[in-house]
Amino acid sequence: MESPTQISGLRAEIESLHPVRPVGRVTRVKAGIIEIEGLASIARIGDWITVHREGQPPLGSEVVQLRGDTIIALPEAVPDGVALQNRAVLSHEGVIAPADTWMGRIVDPSGHPLDGLPLLRGPRVRPLRCAPPDAAKRRALGARLSTGMAVTNTLLPLVKGQRMGLFAGSGVGKSSLLGRLASRVDADVVVIALIGERGRELRHFVEEVIGEEGLKRTVVIAATSDQSALKRRRCAWTAMAVAEHFRDQGKNVLLLADSITRFAEAHREVAVAAGEAPVLRGYPPSTSHMIMSLCERAGPGFGNQGDITALFSVLVAGSDMDEPIADILRGVLDGHIVLDRAIAEGGRYPAIDVLQSVSRSLPNAATVSENVLLHQTRRLLGLYDRNSVMIRAGLYTQGADPELDQAIALWSDLDDFLGQEAPQDCTHSFQQLNLILRRAKAAAKPSHRPQATAVEGG
Repeated sequence: MESPTQISGLRAEIESLHPVRPVGRVTRVKAGIIEIEGLASIARIGDWITVHREGQPPLGSEVVQLRGDTIIALPEAVPDGVALQNRAVLSHEGVIAPADTWMGRIVDPSGHPLDGLPLLRGPRVRPLRCAPPDAAKRRALGARLSTGMAVTNTLLPLVKGQRMGLFAGSGVGKSSLLGRLASRVDADVVVIALIGERGRELRHFVEEVIGEEGLKRTVVIAATSDQSALKRRRCAWTAMAVAEHFRDQGKNVLLLADSITRFAEAHREVAVAAGEAPVLRGYPPSTSHMIMSLCERAGPGFGNQGDITALFSVLVAGSDMDEPIADILRGVLDGHIVLDRAIAEGGRYPAIDVLQSVSRSLPNAATVSENVLLHQTRRLLGLYDRNSVMIRAGLYTQGADPELDQAIALWSDLDDFLGQEAPQDCTHSFQQLNLILRRAKAAAKPSHRPQATAVEGG
């Protein structure tokens, strides 16, 4: 016997069927775009048009320009086989209909299953692009979340409704860190957007990184690197709409988007085809608004809604933290985590550069005594970092600077701490950090400070 969920899903599928659809005709194909006439009076920007090619599968296209009686559509694949007067069928498909049964599933940006099993629509249709919750009604950031890692339980805390950036080059452990968060952060539902990922990485991420147990509370939205810019861009919007579906039920959602760089690159392809000039170091002017409007939809809800806690990854080529996408995200997010290649090469994972990273949930996310610990830790880490060349060259004499002696005594234990897993709660992680600082202070031998021997700690 069918469950109520299955019945509502079947009803939604039947209601989505349309026996009559508007039809136009292809009048021109040029430079990777298709011009269509006969639909301009009813078509809208973002609508979907299916071009029926003779002897080949139908070709999906998105409306990117309306010019008099002509529609300019960008196809989702190379328009081979498209001929003049081919039928072009219009459908308003800038929507998605997520359902609770999507948990544990892998879905494409159009809501079709990628795991070979049937997938029913939800009862409510949601727009892929919509306004965020009213800023005047949203709650403040919520309580601190346990993340399963010592560094993000203490120095870089994550709270309900927070939006963080993850800045990393290739091969420094970004996907592994996202997988850890997906399986260990305290959340009701996890939504993962894999935007432009390599095909083989999808299965590895699902089976090895998330695992069978983690997948049970997860919805994966995937558009691989070989797919069109339209699908890669839509992947981020679909994932956000799915997260909003669960947030509106009062659930606390963790959204992981990997990566916003590929989302921006996909938007660049679409925007340039629509006539925009690439003026922002190769990106069109609409890129900033596109990223900001996506990020703003995450965050705290209001009323009976839950929260969307989000982590958006950014690929920084050559560790360039000032490249356009990283610069845009830093201005709109509630903090950022920077992964450093040198730390990864040293064998510590996650390779988080604490001094370059910041969580804007502090100081409110920690108690007074915990903030004192965090301030001391950052001060000693900074002091060691500024003197690291001298220390490693053997030019520093122990006892010359008591505070630097403490930083040196602290370094090994603290470096281990930053890579530790933390199966217990955040309070336990702070207790461990406190013990490390106390041991380091006891190990440092006080003595008189000679002049100009070490860089002054700030």
